[in-house]
Amino acid sequence: MPDAPELIAVENPATGEVIDRLELAGPAAVDAAVQAARKAQPEWGAATPGERAAVLHRVAGLLEQRAEEFARTETRQCGKPIRLSREFDVPGTSDNATFFAGAARLLEGKASGEYSAEHTSSIRREPLGVVGSIAPWNYPLNMAGWKIFPALAAGNAVVIKPAEINPLTTIMLARLFTEVGLPDGVLTVLVGTGPVVGEALVSHPEVDMVSFTGSTPVGKRVAELAARGPRRVHLELGGKAPFVVFDDADLDAAVHGAVAGALINGGQDCTAATRAYVQRPLYDRFVDGVAELLDTVRMGDPGDPATDLGSLISAGQADRVHGFVSRALAAGARAVRGGTGPDRELGPAFYSPTLLVDAAQDAEIVRDEVFGPVLVVLPFDSDDQGLALANDTRYGLAASAWTRDVFRAGRASRELAAGCVWINDHIPIVSEMPHGGIKASGYGKDMSAYALEEYTAVKHVMSENTGIARKDWHRTVFSGVAGRSGGADV
Repeated sequence: MPDAPELIAVENPATGEVIDRLELAGPAAVDAAVQAARKAQPEWGAATPGERAAVLHRVAGLLEQRAEEFARTETRQCGKPIRLSREFDVPGTSDNATFFAGAARLLEGKASGEYSAEHTSSIRREPLGVVGSIAPWNYPLNMAGWKIFPALAAGNAVVIKPAEINPLTTIMLARLFTEVGLPDGVLTVLVGTGPVVGEALVSHPEVDMVSFTGSTPVGKRVAELAARGPRRVHLELGGKAPFVVFDDADLDAAVHGAVAGALINGGQDCTAATRAYVQRPLYDRFVDGVAELLDTVRMGDPGDPATDLGSLISAGQADRVHGFVSRALAAGARAVRGGTGPDRELGPAFYSPTLLVDAAQDAEIVRDEVFGPVLVVLPFDSDDQGLALANDTRYGLAASAWTRDVFRAGRASRELAAGCVWINDHIPIVSEMPHGGIKASGYGKDMSAYALEEYTAVKHVMSENTGIARKDWHRTVFSGVAGRSGGADV
């Protein structure tokens, strides 16, 4: 008898309840999915931009119609507050689909022209072929959309591996595409582990591009495997976003921005505000304000609309976060709020919001990605020092600066080394603008028309327009060529 399929349990991290069991894919399933994508892609790539746009528009419409089902499923499999799922994850994904439906019809290139006197040049943007995508567990629906929509809009086929611990909304999204008539093989979801399915996908010789969102160490491994192709690679990796508060900032706005930016999605966000640098005249009042605001945060049942902070993704993640906090306290940091460990009375994966001060710039808690509801606050004196401390990181995904001074704001926007810099806010994103980092935060862009460019190949087409057989440049090869002749050779 054949071996029984290996199953994985999808759990609600807030309760530990098993909400589904799914069969894990293996290398054979990866090969079958890639081969099906390879077979289906030419027809999809040959569809008109309007035809591809229509599919994306219909999916966006179904997402809106079934928003509550998607939101509840996202909350159950992630432990995130239902308000976040309802107000950000689902509508943001629908909006992204709508944007790429429009962008599919507006692929731009350099104007055709005679850049050589005898030739007309034009630019074509063409699909790459088969895209192997790997999405993370913190925003499963959003991240699946960020990868699927631009790739399909550009005419590619996609094989996507969501995180195996919470793939349900990605599967639901793929079913919407089937419902609206996307041809078989153009989009496949594979539920499997990174070492098995992920590595098989990024190493597959028939995959033309790899798109990965996740941690920097795993991203390095993905890049290494993909380079053997070689194939195009898009990486959106970790972050350690600085939150720089100058002494003329609106203190109330900065305090609220810091708490919201640090606690979004339980801090499990690569753009989360994780280290606040506050100019010394505001430092004490900022710390007091953040502490007071944290006291009002309601942590509890993610399905309750009154809940502000749900659970983390797993009990293991809660323990990991507390490991960072414990080591920081042992090294001399002080907990102004929180820091006492996972709150097992609420459930297996809850961690109270934590505010730390007195950490050193070179401390682990300041340098490394914690991925939990933890904010570290450090003082600075001069503007030069504040910006230097903010940039003193291997990451470069996001940053923010808080000031009423237009010149300070301009300087911060120029000098903060990050792919996204907010002024007097932290976290908001829009489909029309790109998201992606520099340094150890990766390369390439999600969202916006820049993302569409990631999933296309630029082709230069050069047409000779004189009809002259013997060209001047032939002298570099044929010594007997002397000038031009019209018409056919004689």
